[in-house]
Amino acid sequence: MIELVQFKKDDFEQLIEWIHDEEILTNWSGSLFSFPLSSKSLDWYIEDTNLINESDAFVYKAMDKSGTTVGHISLGGISWKNRSARITRVLIGDTAQRGKGCCQGMIKAVLQIAFKELKLHRVSLGVYQNNPSAIRCYEKAGLKAEGIHRDILWFKNEWWSMIEMSMLETEWYALNG
Repeated sequence: MIELVQFKKDDFEQLIEWIHDEEILTNWSGSLFSFPLSSKSLDWYIEDTNLINESDAFVYKAMDKSGTTVGHISLGGISWKNRSARITRVLIGDTAQRGKGCCQGMIKAVLQIAFKELKLHRVSLGVYQNNPSAIRCYEKAGLKAEGIHRDILWFKNEWWSMIEMSMLETEWYALNG
């Protein structure tokens, strides 16, 4: 089981340690941050977050049942008017935990927050096509592919395409009661 806890300054060092190369940073954040990741950029990232009915982003660290931080996830781009948001910056930082269901646990936990606590109608995400393990995770959590943004990011002399995925509140409630 994964518990999501507000990501704070005390968590910066761990995240910076996990994002030790430019490809990990790019998969995690697209072009939002520059490598190397810094405390200064993370200060900006968490500013005014996690306030229900006010913030346009909720930023979390993911903890396993033993209390160990295993990952990071955020729910951003919140439109309170349209009751929609976007899952962003998903990372299983503890590589020993990859392939053990942590990603699916994180996605399910953030979807529960989105639909039950925040009363949103739609949650979407984008995942680069060259990340098949993440795509499988999102599909297992119930997200549906909507389309592809072809050649959306130029990284190290190649184009990356992005798959758009989403879930509606009716789909979440059908899966979770």
